[in-house]
Amino acid sequence: MSSVRWIVGIAFVALVIPSLGAQEKSTIKWKFEKEKTFYQKVVTKTVQKMKVTGTDINQEQNQTFFFSWTPVKQDGDNWELKQKIEGVILNIDIGGTKVQHDSTKESASTTPLSDFFKALVGTEFLVTINTKDMKVTKIAGREEFVKKLVNSNPQMQPLLDKILSEKTMVEMAEPTFGAIPNIEVTKGDKEKGTWKRTTSLDMGPIGKYDNSYTYTYEGQDEKKMDKISVKADLVYTKPVTSNAGGLPFKIDSANIKTASSNGLILFDAAKGRIDRSSMSLKITGDLTVDIGGQKTKIELEQTQETGVETMDVNPISVKAPTVTPSPAPAPAPKP
Repeated sequence: MSSVRWIVGIAFVALVIPSLGAQEKSTIKWKFEKEKTFYQKVVTKTVQKMKVTGTDINQEQNQTFFFSWTPVKQDGDNWELKQKIEGVILNIDIGGTKVQHDSTKESASTTPLSDFFKALVGTEFLVTINTKDMKVTKIAGREEFVKKLVNSNPQMQPLLDKILSEKTMVEMAEPTFGAIPNIEVTKGDKEKGTWKRTTSLDMGPIGKYDNSYTYTYEGQDEKKMDKISVKADLVYTKPVTSNAGGLPFKIDSANIKTASSNGLILFDAAKGRIDRSSMSLKITGDLTVDIGGQKTKIELEQTQETGVETMDVNPISVKAPTVTPSPAPAPAPKP
């Protein structure tokens, strides 16, 4: 009987060991090379449904930002990267009222909105990242950025000073790199296959957004890209201060939570960067705003879909090939 148990035990080990050895592992780590620029195209679609005193107000916003990132200098664990806004495309539809802007096309428009977005293009920041934990520690260029925006619309200065503080700029830049843990990960391992990240974005009079992300390594696809699934949980908190900060309203109360989320990151280990990613987030709830002392309750449902693509060539500078039309056939001879 003992010999039978021994044989069964050997057979079990023989089955288990190969399966353990077959666990997918990968080191997903950002790689920066001095002066080697890469580009990102970030596309966001936001659909917002609001009910205000029984009236439906729907808004759809499609925006595309083009960024370039150039590693400038390494100092130990810290890398300095120059970030430049290469272009902006914006399409907004608020209850049938449409607003459009496309910096990639020549336009003679001189509206306040067009001037505002023209000021964005060409803006540069110097972003310092600690590669140990992929946290953004410093951003230079914030003062020049705010000054350009204020010059295009001076009335926005009180609001911009509050929502575009240096701390806020750091918090906005961090998710670009923070999803990648810079460690070896193992598919199916609770400790080495899953990791978390939290971010907090304080927008002053607009409110505070606390985000909790859970990342899970899912192995590789057929193109040898590392797959990482993402779940997000957003918690919104109303502003602490009662000062509207230049806004025409104040947020009196809010109860907004995440209804669903689903995301996927494809990481190119060979190039050491995110190849592309997608994220879908739906939030629901209500908030009460104070406009001139009159409080109004708003029911809110918002869906946001974001896609990011990384490339070696500036997508704005890539032009479609010129197609030379074929000459028209000669008319048939008359009989």
